[in-house]
Amino acid sequence: MGNALSIHSSLAPAALLRVLNGTAPDIVFSAATAVQESFRVRSAVRRVYRYFQAEGAHDFREWPKVARLFAGRVDVRSLGRGLPVGAPVWRTIESVTVSPGPEGAVLEVRAPSFVWGMVRKIVAALREVEAGRVSINRLGAALQGRIRLTLPMAEPEPLVLWDVEYGIPWEYFWAGPNRHQLAWERARRENLWTRQQVLGLILSRASTPGN
Repeated sequence: MGNALSIHSSLAPAALLRVLNGTAPDIVFSAATAVQESFRVRSAVRRVYRYFQAEGAHDFREWPKVARLFAGRVDVRSLGRGLPVGAPVWRTIESVTVSPGPEGAVLEVRAPSFVWGMVRKIVAALREVEAGRVSINRLGAALQGRIRLTLPMAEPEPLVLWDVEYGIPWEYFWAGPNRHQLAWERARRENLWTRQQVLGLILSRASTPGN
């Protein structure tokens, strides 16, 4: 959902934005701005990830309270892979919020930087606390650098890089989908509808006695 790139071009930013939105109908470039040669696209001041957790057998009532333990300066040794284990590895997490809904929950993590696998490990930690395999006290001790937990890794498919923020403002913004993007979106929706109808009929037939 949120990503950025830097390129050299002789086009003005507004014109470049129109050209980029003609490269592929399934990719949308939402904004552009001119930057200095010294700009590095990885030098973001904040990244925002969202994890879309389907309801399944989960009980989300405790998730928001547990999620608040991750905010602040925390030891991320339990939340990453390939990190030194002998001493705490400190990172600042601005916030971790959980918004339950009728069919699942959305977990949002905001931080200046991330270690590999951090969001998926946070989701796994919430699941472990919910299941009673990890206590809130042990999770808090791990985040304070007093112990290290071995946590599983949540599935990658529901994880979305939602936003990337820089210390410079965007100047030119996407005016909306062009005809190629509209046609692609229409075809995507029609294909999704067809798949849902076929799957529904298959499930209905499978649940009918004698089939």
